[in-house]
Amino acid sequence: MATVSTAPDAATEVLRPTSEQEAIEVFGDGKDVLVVGGGTIVLPELTYHQLRPTRAVLLKDAGLAWIQRDSSRVTIGAMTPIEELVDFPAPIGPCARNIADVEIRSQATVAGNLCAGEGDEAPRGDLQGAFLAVGATVRSAGEGGIAEEPLEAFLPNRGTRLVLSISYDEPAVGAFAGLDRPHTHDYTALAVSGARDANGTIRLAATGAGSHGQRLLSAEGGDADAALQDVNPHDDALASAWYRRKVLPVLVRRVLTDLEGPA
Repeated sequence: MATVSTAPDAATEVLRPTSEQEAIEVFGDGKDVLVVGGGTIVLPELTYHQLRPTRAVLLKDAGLAWIQRDSSRVTIGAMTPIEELVDFPAPIGPCARNIADVEIRSQATVAGNLCAGEGDEAPRGDLQGAFLAVGATVRSAGEGGIAEEPLEAFLPNRGTRLVLSISYDEPAVGAFAGLDRPHTHDYTALAVSGARDANGTIRLAATGAGSHGQRLLSAEGGDADAALQDVNPHDDALASAWYRRKVLPVLVRRVLTDLEGPA
């Protein structure tokens, strides 16, 4: 049974579901509900009063941390720590390993990263690009009930849905390339993920080049410069939009070259 308490410094109803079904029920239609997974993003915002929710759902005990494999199909529970993905084949593993440090990755969750809103000073949601590249689907709950949809369709509405799991088929070949500099302090300013399936179809995606992860459809035919047609980068504390536009084709070419390798 979900337990309820009140935060000591605010009139916030805190709900602690103990199963997936309870999590779905207390989340409801998602209106005026703050979901707390690992807390690496929302807890600092709560501390500095950037968020003032009236209801918060803590998912730690909801039974959503697990990984299942069925042949080449991989399904990951929403509360699975990012650290558990670092040894996955590319692009998932290298992308996960490139996020922050082991302390953060051990606390941060897959769903929290997928649902991360745009940061004021740095991009968030690194895994969005990797999961877009492998054609992942998201199972979520919210208004209208439970739905499963491609990640592309989910991302624009990620703030109103409760992620339950994410699934994808492992590609024949994967690749990841990120723009990292010492001054970025473990934040990735820009990254490109790619995957090639057994039929030779290539999918590319970028993070750090828009408000959330973006497919690079125009570059999937092999023209790295065409990737600039699919993005809308902006300035932040890590890099300028101009610099991101200069670097993006370089990263795309690197990923395309890696995808030419043997399966």
